[in-house]
Amino acid sequence: MTASFLGRVGRELADIDARSLTKVERLLLTPQGADVSVRSGNGSEKLLNFCANNYLGLADNPAIMRAAFEAGGKYGFGMASVRFICGTLDLHRQLEAAIADYLGCDDAITFAACFDANGAVFEPLLGEQDAIVSDSLNHASIIDGVRLSKARRYRFANGDMDALETQLRKARDEGARDILVVTDGVFSMDGYLADLTTIRALADRFEAMVMVDDCHSTGVLGVEGAGTPSHFGLHGKIDILTGTLGKALGGGMGGYIAARQPVIDLLRQRARPYLFSNALAPMLAGGSLRAIELARAGDPLRQRLRENAGRFRTGLAAAGFTLLPGEHPIIPVMTGDAALASQLAAKLHQLGIYVTPFSYPVVPESKARIRTQMSAAHTHEQIDKAIAAFAEAGRETGVIS
Repeated sequence: MTASFLGRVGRELADIDARSLTKVERLLLTPQGADVSVRSGNGSEKLLNFCANNYLGLADNPAIMRAAFEAGGKYGFGMASVRFICGTLDLHRQLEAAIADYLGCDDAITFAACFDANGAVFEPLLGEQDAIVSDSLNHASIIDGVRLSKARRYRFANGDMDALETQLRKARDEGARDILVVTDGVFSMDGYLADLTTIRALADRFEAMVMVDDCHSTGVLGVEGAGTPSHFGLHGKIDILTGTLGKALGGGMGGYIAARQPVIDLLRQRARPYLFSNALAPMLAGGSLRAIELARAGDPLRQRLRENAGRFRTGLAAAGFTLLPGEHPIIPVMTGDAALASQLAAKLHQLGIYVTPFSYPVVPESKARIRTQMSAAHTHEQIDKAIAAFAEAGRETGVIS
């Protein structure tokens, strides 16, 4: 590498650090859970964990781990191949059938991550004659996936259904062959739910299709945790669903697309991240199958999750924090300033609470926050301890008075 290149990279890193935007990775020494041990110097410290996507508390579930180990024992460590060469197990098809049945779709196709799924979905299905109408707060993976497509691009302000209608009309008036409306089911930085009822109605009115990225909803909302479509009474009525096996469904890794059979069949032939990436490891597939079973039967976990989220939200609001409204277990605590978010997170760490500050470019520069996330694994005592710690840290840093 040249000295000029490395110098430019170094200056950019220094600027990131000066603006309190450096993302720090802490080393976990234990499984993901309601509490974790984190590397501290030559030792470790135990922290209550309020920043994981482990909504149902399944990331260290013994039954899921047993299923994963059994699959590894039967099929080995990895496939060493892409799916169409020699990388497809009966286990992969069992998992895809389970995902499709769970979500009310004909079939599903799995990927190494939902980032890959969202990167795979648009380019094979939509061309220059087509249009994609996308919510402004959609996940980065959707934005990148849309960029790979030659389809015309239209954008509407987050949750603004009048703007969506305007863009749908514009796309139709400009002669789009097929139109796909794309939205997150739950917007991960804010915990907002997409208005799928109105989105579906508007799409039908303009003869458009709907795609939902339901990463933060599957397992959490709806009947049996089937996600935002189920939550809004639209189970089986969304044209394309993408999601992850890395959050509520066991917390491992892997993504999927679920849709009508011809769509999945074409993606198997044309989706580049599928054609050119190794198949999911057998242990992931086996563990994920068991995780879906547990999630579908997990109404008691979802009830506990709702109770925990309500308790935490009520306590922080009473302490004087500015929260974004919502019903999801993502509860953002707003600071506005990136440095202040970092100071609040550092103080909470001292008080035994593991949280992460979110700042630009993950969120807009003036919208820094601590994004807290509840888990069904949290006890009421742990939640109350976190509320007290937030209040103390908030007063000390000046976030609250």
